[in-house]
Amino acid sequence: MSNAPRLTALDALHRSLGATMTDFAGWDMPLRYASERDEHNAVRTKAGLFDLSHMGEITVTGPQAADLLNYALVGNIGSVGTGRARYTMICQEDGGIVDDLIVYRLADTEYMVVANAGNAQVVLDALTARAEGFDAAVRDDRDAYALIAVQGPESPGILKSVTDADLDGLKYYAGLPGTVAGVQALIARTGYTGEDGFELFVAPADAEKLWQALTEAGSSAGLIPCGLSCRDTLRLEAGMPLYGHELTTALTPFDAGLGRVVKFEKTSHGDDFVGHDALTAAAAKAETAPPRKLVGLVADGRRVPRAGYPVVAADGTVIGEVTSGAPSPTLGKPIAMAYVDAAHAAPGTAGVGVDIRGKAEPYEVVALPFYKRQK
Repeated sequence: MSNAPRLTALDALHRSLGATMTDFAGWDMPLRYASERDEHNAVRTKAGLFDLSHMGEITVTGPQAADLLNYALVGNIGSVGTGRARYTMICQEDGGIVDDLIVYRLADTEYMVVANAGNAQVVLDALTARAEGFDAAVRDDRDAYALIAVQGPESPGILKSVTDADLDGLKYYAGLPGTVAGVQALIARTGYTGEDGFELFVAPADAEKLWQALTEAGSSAGLIPCGLSCRDTLRLEAGMPLYGHELTTALTPFDAGLGRVVKFEKTSHGDDFVGHDALTAAAAKAETAPPRKLVGLVADGRRVPRAGYPVVAADGTVIGEVTSGAPSPTLGKPIAMAYVDAAHAAPGTAGVGVDIRGKAEPYEVVALPFYKRQK
């Protein structure tokens, strides 16, 4: 079996654009095309175009598709309306987070589960195993889709120029089938940048045509191609968790401050979803003895914190750990997300630092997100 990374349908196009490529979750993906800062700022002020074809699409169909997903995931998927989407998680029996997901309800008995690239096989295997006894089928559709995202304040205008779909009527976390530049697509108003934007699920054979059409449509609006590097700084500024950093199997949704995604009051399988008992205990524990909290940290200086660096109190005591860190193009300072002890988690807490190679660099504790777009 080859260990060579998988290539998206847009691989040759990325190389023709001079992209710096990197192996990401087993895929060869564009890290950047030119300047990471320029790509980041384009998404914040104009628009950026992303290839996200490494994400894992899994289709669940059948009369009991909703019941299966209610059992397999922590959210109430049965209450998602057709054409809408929901952010949720799949957990282990012990409550540990296997992955965070977006689930789209495409039709009455058809759902698309979108998993992170590195977890797609694990999620597929878990859903397949959990489907036993349900009148529902789980299908690996990773090869059936390419995924292109256009993100940023100019993205609605750019997309409107190449589609007849009702974008004005498309709410955040909703999706509708439509034709974009002559290509059949599922148009979703979702994203991972903190900006308005759209994710377009299309057949791989149509990906290049769609990319070129969007590039042309967005040229006068300042749209540029964007890589994974700026996607990371954009999501970090927006306070959005990244699996493997803010979310792991060692944490429950309650540890991650995302207990709201766990729905104990589901109409079906309310007392019988995977991880129910462990998550009930985790919820009770979070009430009485709050776990470490996920906070934002903003640097006083220029040194950039990285995942795994200790967070320390004024006396040098370790009070937490950085999960993600990077220079913030929008704030002009290094920023980080970190889990810290509850006693040090309030915004403005004095004396907090990050141990960067043996030296405690001062940081300000702030509420997440660092950046919120103006509606």
